[in-house]
Amino acid sequence: MFTVNPMPEQISDELIALLEQVETATVGHFLHSGFLDRELRAVLPEKRVAGTAVTVRLPHADSTILHYLTKLVRPGDIVVVDRCGDNKHACWGGVVTHSMKIAGVKAGIVDGPATDFSEIRKVEMPMWCRGPSPITTKILGLEGAINVPVTVGGQVIEPGDAILADESGVIALNPAEAKAAAERAIGMQEAEIKLLERLRNGEKLPDISGATRIVEEMARRVA
Repeated sequence: MFTVNPMPEQISDELIALLEQVETATVGHFLHSGFLDRELRAVLPEKRVAGTAVTVRLPHADSTILHYLTKLVRPGDIVVVDRCGDNKHACWGGVVTHSMKIAGVKAGIVDGPATDFSEIRKVEMPMWCRGPSPITTKILGLEGAINVPVTVGGQVIEPGDAILADESGVIALNPAEAKAAAERAIGMQEAEIKLLERLRNGEKLPDISGATRIVEEMARRVA
């Protein structure tokens, strides 16, 4: 059985541009949820992308629904694939890569393996997955779903969520909360530039961070 729900509302170009200034690791300084399992790793770690989650539930070895999705996706979408625990079959390879790239898809995030990494690199399609596999899915016509809640990397992702992905990992954000998170992270990144300048001018990190005061006060109490 196949389920095909309407495509989600896309997040704005302005929000995408804002998010793409943000490092996921900066968000990790103040959020602890929304992050996908760190074993989903970037094939192109130099890429940072943000976009709208278009979700796919693709069980076992049947990639029919992912092929069908290639005619629905839009520029700015990020395709997020729930493999339902299958870590053997690669559902995303060279042909899917080219189809998604031509359609304007920003990235693919697969909770399982992919294949044809040389093609992924050749067309510079950002991809996060659990590594390569030579064993692929097939067009079996069994089941699958588009734009349903999925679980990817231990995180529930809704169609239309804001996705941010880079060399450090992937995070899914509620679109209503993404702007505030991005602005907070950008502020922290700007503050870090000033901190690095202070270090270059001779100050010591623990004196700036407060670690010196904490350690020395504790040492005095023990003494």
